[in-house]
Amino acid sequence: MVLVPITRSIAIDSDELDESFARSGGAGGQHVNTTDSAVMLRFDVVNSPTLPEAVKTRLAALAGSRLTKDGVLILRSEGSRSQALNRQEVRERLFALIREATFVPKKRKPTKPSASSKRQRVESKQRRGAIKAGRGRVRGTD
Repeated sequence: MVLVPITRSIAIDSDELDESFARSGGAGGQHVNTTDSAVMLRFDVVNSPTLPEAVKTRLAALAGSRLTKDGVLILRSEGSRSQALNRQEVRERLFALIREATFVPKKRKPTKPSASSKRQRVESKQRRGAIKAGRGRVRGTD
């Protein structure tokens, strides 16, 4: 049981992370055909005992389509030829997502326009209307 620190208050047990390896596509020549360098990381968000409920909810929203119906977050990395680098990169992405989910967004306080701003708006509309009204046809006094 090895705890991986994410924030000051959150640490995840490494047993919660399920990693699998596969052949990755892309550059690498014959090396690509022989090595399992792509990493798929699975993290069960819903059943994680270490994450608070509020963080689980925000993490599920942030994950979007990467979250399965069962609540498992799936991340994949195959950018590097090295399995170790791909493993490190996919773990950092997971930790960054969890860190982002720990921030609580500020609630917006609804405000109303002040009486003076309402008055100014109406007066400016009236002035503009008077200018436009003065643009009509000029009628002679014949």
